[in-house]
Amino acid sequence: MPPESSASADLHLHSDRSDGTETPATVVRQARLAGLATIALTDHDTTRGWDEASQAALREGIALLPGAEISSKHRGFSVHVLAYLFDPTHPELTRLMARVRDDRIGRAEQFVENLAREYPLTWDDVIAQRADDATIGRPHIADALVAGGFATSREDAFRGPLNPAGRHYVGHYAPDPLEVVRLIVRAGGVAVIAHPAGRGMMPDRMIRALLAEGLAGFELGHRENVRSGVMHLRSFVEAHDLIVTGSSDYHGAGKPNRLGEHTTAPVMVDRIIAGASGSAPILG
Repeated sequence: MPPESSASADLHLHSDRSDGTETPATVVRQARLAGLATIALTDHDTTRGWDEASQAALREGIALLPGAEISSKHRGFSVHVLAYLFDPTHPELTRLMARVRDDRIGRAEQFVENLAREYPLTWDDVIAQRADDATIGRPHIADALVAGGFATSREDAFRGPLNPAGRHYVGHYAPDPLEVVRLIVRAGGVAVIAHPAGRGMMPDRMIRALLAEGLAGFELGHRENVRSGVMHLRSFVEAHDLIVTGSSDYHGAGKPNRLGEHTTAPVMVDRIIAGASGSAPILG
């Protein structure tokens, strides 16, 4: 699906610094070729792709909002928080993201140990699927299963051996979303809940608590959202004048999501930039 206008913004993209399949520079180039004017690199729990993406944005003549997608959990609800334009050196937020990344490594090792009882899979097979110093996660294990012929795609691996309901699954540390939003705001960033109307809706009391901590908005344009959930969240948007974004959640070949399949209005991009004090956008 092409972007909606020449000023289209796609504010949820992943590179191989987390679980995407393309380098940050390639993601930026692909976005420019797709006709996007503004993008955000939001790798999971890391800022490792910011420098490369920033340089690429200047070369390609595209605006970049450096960001991250931070994993959190509250009473069984998995909540992903998109953080835009925060200070990447903020000590509390960097420690939190580092703890999440470090836990992923131990989790991945246990995952591989569990899988090895049934599949001839080794840790080296998984390491071979990551780029540079990207943190190992379920997508890399899925890629190793595909490479070994035990799954046909990441999606097939997630439905099968890596299914959360399956016998191989290993949980992971995730901070409370209240803490995540609080620290994003302290770091001068803007916090937006990713795909909030998808696989599990947060209860209203949780949404109200997040708003009290400084939550700025919702990603209502996303292929995982369901219409009834979006309509419900719009009542919060109207009551609190929240930011509304739309994004692809692009992962390169790692997911079927296509650049620009959902986009964010320029006025909302402007609100994110105006609301941030931690770092500046790259205006290529």
